[in-house]
Amino acid sequence: QVQLVESGGGSVQAGGSLRLSCDASGTDNDYCLGWFRQAPGKEREGVAALYRGSGRVYYRDPMNGRFTISQDNAKNTLYLQMNSLKPEDTAMYYCAARLGFICNPNSADYDYWGQGTQVTVSS
Repeated sequence: QVQLVESGGGSVQAGGSLRLSCDASGTDNDYCLGWFRQAPGKEREGVAALYRGSGRVYYRDPMNGRFTISQDNAKNTLYLQMNSLKPEDTAMYYCAARLGFICNPNSADYDYWGQGTQVTVSS
């Protein structure tokens, strides 16, 4: 039974940092785990993902350099370190999972979703 629970969201000023966590119980090394976000009035978009078995990471190009995805594989925990945050990063951030090996963060490919954690960045 896959269950995804996000935490770590909050309100920060522009330039600040947050670290999001996802407890990905029920997943194993055959899974992709990813982060997605959705701002009001916009479509859900991929941020980053990884393959649990190898740790290989996949980023949307604009996120690379500011956001870092990682995992504690033994703890079934996924992380998203977000630095140099901008107001346009404000969104609900979701953790998602799917069986797979190629783990591009395309929301339509993911089957399991958490409830989300809100990130708000003020100018």
